[in-house]
Amino acid sequence: MSRVLVVGGGQSAEHEVSLASAAGVASALRRTGFAVEELTIAPDGCWHSAGRALGATAALSMRGALEAIERAEVVFPAVHGPLGEDGALAALCALAAVPVVGSALRAGAIGMDKWATKLVAEAVGIRTARGRLVGRADIGDVEFEAPVVVKPVAAGSSYGVSLVTDGEHLQDALRLAARFDDRILLEEVVRGREIDVAVLREAGGIRWAAPPLEIHTGSAAGPALFDTAAKYDGSARFTTPADITRHDRALVTAAALRMFDALGCAGVARVDFFLTDAGPVLNEVNTMPGMTERSQVPRMFAAAGVGYEELAGRLVRAALAAREHPRG
Repeated sequence: MSRVLVVGGGQSAEHEVSLASAAGVASALRRTGFAVEELTIAPDGCWHSAGRALGATAALSMRGALEAIERAEVVFPAVHGPLGEDGALAALCALAAVPVVGSALRAGAIGMDKWATKLVAEAVGIRTARGRLVGRADIGDVEFEAPVVVKPVAAGSSYGVSLVTDGEHLQDALRLAARFDDRILLEEVVRGREIDVAVLREAGGIRWAAPPLEIHTGSAAGPALFDTAAKYDGSARFTTPADITRHDRALVTAAALRMFDALGCAGVARVDFFLTDAGPVLNEVNTMPGMTERSQVPRMFAAAGVGYEELAGRLVRAALAAREHPRG
């Protein structure tokens, strides 16, 4: 059976989330017979094996990490956010000529950049929220009509994201976002149901979408932002499959597949929409989404009859098959 190196952790704010994804994936692969080795990237960038640092610095620890990568037949980088999901680990594996689960450098980098993703979406006819890009050095001069959503351009798990309902709190929201990135996105608030679609590219190259999932946040008083707290405190509810019409399902599925192809994704990606009366509006794309058994993507594929262990195995087999036809 194939030797798989699962990498977790990372240097982004999603470090703990990535640890959970990596642990779940490693366990699932072992249960199905894969030979699994695990490495963790600490917040300071040092690589660790079995709790032991592979070097005194990030650079020195890379030697041991590269030895582990060389031993592997495929690498599963369950690292979310910058210096992981953004294509950094995919690029490292490409340089080492070892297959990697998920998207290559180009798709990871563009998908991580919310502003670039908006430009791609609009180029292929997918609506996005009206927005504005702001640099960290310019946040003191920003004026924007509320309500508005403020978010870092490159961050995940809604870290640094705020819903601003009055101008008085705009600067606080901008400063919070600037803690996670030097580029900040301000977007108009889109009123619609939050619908996620997971897309998988199989070993044969065919890609397909699982039944959509709906996210429920807030209460009887009204909807709430699906922020970091809601994602991990258990307050959010999910409906899988989403209770939407056949027409709406066709619309979000087609848009998700179009984004997957436009970005050049591989492996699995989660494409998030707001479903409005006028159709779907793209929120963002995750090229290495949360991969615990209870995360949104495994929930969607479970609804399609593909269990967690089978999903992890399919991702590994797809990466191995892609060796003959690498994607840039």
